[in-house]
Amino acid sequence: MLSALHRVEQNLNQVILGKQQQIRLALCCLLAEGHLLLEDLPGMGKTTLAHALAKALGLNYKRVQFTNDLLPGDLLGMNIYDTRSAQFYFQPGPIFSQVLLADEINRASPKTQSALLEAMEERQVSIDGETRVLQQPFFVIATQNPLFHTGTSALPESQLDRFLFRISLGFPDKAAELQLLQDEQFGSRLHLLSEPLLPAQLLALQQQVPKITIQPALLEYILNLVQASRDNKSQLPLSPRAAKAIVRAAKAMAFLHGREFVTADDVQHVFPFVAEHRLNPQSVAGDFSISNTILQSTVCHL
Repeated sequence: MLSALHRVEQNLNQVILGKQQQIRLALCCLLAEGHLLLEDLPGMGKTTLAHALAKALGLNYKRVQFTNDLLPGDLLGMNIYDTRSAQFYFQPGPIFSQVLLADEINRASPKTQSALLEAMEERQVSIDGETRVLQQPFFVIATQNPLFHTGTSALPESQLDRFLFRISLGFPDKAAELQLLQDEQFGSRLHLLSEPLLPAQLLALQQQVPKITIQPALLEYILNLVQASRDNKSQLPLSPRAAKAIVRAAKAMAFLHGREFVTADDVQHVFPFVAEHRLNPQSVAGDFSISNTILQSTVCHL
């Protein structure tokens, strides 16, 4: 099944050109059962990446355009009264999907942003006192524009903490952009995707990630990284949830590399993407100054 996942990765690299690292990180995030925050300028391929992931993995996909007038009920769904039957029936919202693209999440009101919290953490939502379980796997990909763009409002720290990774796609390199310009097919390259993974296969892969072993010395290293963030009072500290997220992400990265154990390289690879948006919520995606400083000042004793 891992070979099938690598085939999916190769297919995604045909759709999103020149972004091998971002695609691997997105798959790593999904394997670790986390959620992904994409921050970048408009037109960089954030929506295409979300749609391509859903299609390549055989998951049902819904997109919600977040605006300042979007209400929580528009996202979660609501009970509607049917006058003919004199009964209420539930109309599910787009959150009842396996891949939810929350497009431009920082254009919505804080109340609507917070409506995602229970769903992202608990994989369920409460509507009118009734709890409804979401489909599995459940993966939220949220996109946001940089905070200097008009009409944006910052995500609160509690919301940012629900995202395992924050990544930026960035501009494609010259060769990739030239290939895009030469493409005679107007629009996206989603038609190039083939042989999607089955949802049951993805669930089975996710269940393999916790079985990846990690040495006590590496757990100590992760604790030292977390403690280093707490010693510096000029930034937000990493929480125990963040520490667990680093372990989970490192295991998923090791699994993607076909290993049954975590290495220090796995921890160092995922750490900036897990930590930076927690350490400095106002930082720009792709700026890893704080997390890199912590990595450079913390020694791994193996």
